[in-house]
Amino acid sequence: MKILFYGTPDFAVPTLEALLARHEVIAAVTQPDRPAGRGQRVSASAVKRRAEAAGVPVLQPARLRDPEWPERLARLGADLAVVVAFGQILPKAVLDAPARGSINVHASLLPQYRGAAPIAWAIMRGETETGITTFQMDPGMDTGAMLLREATAIGAEETAGELSARLSQLGAEVLLRTLDRLDVLTPEPQDPGLATLAPRLKKEDGWLRLGEPAAALANRVRGCNPWPGAALMTPTGRLLVWRAIAIPDAFDAAPGTLVRLASGAAAIATGAGALLPTEVQPENRRAMPWHDFLRGSRLTPGTSLTEMTEGSNA
Repeated sequence: MKILFYGTPDFAVPTLEALLARHEVIAAVTQPDRPAGRGQRVSASAVKRRAEAAGVPVLQPARLRDPEWPERLARLGADLAVVVAFGQILPKAVLDAPARGSINVHASLLPQYRGAAPIAWAIMRGETETGITTFQMDPGMDTGAMLLREATAIGAEETAGELSARLSQLGAEVLLRTLDRLDVLTPEPQDPGLATLAPRLKKEDGWLRLGEPAAALANRVRGCNPWPGAALMTPTGRLLVWRAIAIPDAFDAAPGTLVRLASGAAAIATGAGALLPTEVQPENRRAMPWHDFLRGSRLTPGTSLTEMTEGSNA
């Protein structure tokens, strides 16, 4: 089958690899090169790098809504388009350019978690299961009829980055099964009454609201790793919390206060229980164990940590 592939980040690469092995990828459409990293050097997307290495032509439209694109894409003669974390909304004329339309590989069990960040929001909202859904694309946001769904458990300590790596592989497998059965699958309309949204993350989504229960805060830490990072303020500056454990014990201390656990470790009192960070990153420094940060910053039980605010260095 002649496939037109749309994708941008690392998450999309395993599906592209799978298609290269089993089908003819006639072109890869990805986002324009953009500044990235601390040095803000202009970098190609992960999909562009892999496509070029495979000798696949690469297209990088700034806006697929521009009128010349539907005809240009139709001239490629694709049987089908496969879309994985591309990063732009595709208009109907673009979706219809291939002979058999366009299929999306989405990292949730639709209709739950429609949107740009389904993995992070599933973890932050305490889900214990997620999965992959392939579906026929329409102009809506992840609203098309479903083809295949496969569930997987979310590990109790699994971060968004770790889950993303697993789901990227699962997505490639489910997509190949979808293509193998494309002629016999019956598309299943989504129930809009069951839909939930997973909007693109902002830095503020990682701010730890210390009055919330420790379990919810631990989920936010996991969901915001690797981006944007879960953040709070200490007397020595902003602190990113990369990994943390919820302690269910009750503490007679205001949220944000450092308290001593029975084990001797210092944790952060919350609205219910305490949050025990295990890996943190102070401003302008590398990530380190929590106990090393406490030792170096000389923070002791009774010290108050506070929430990020609009004026904080986020």
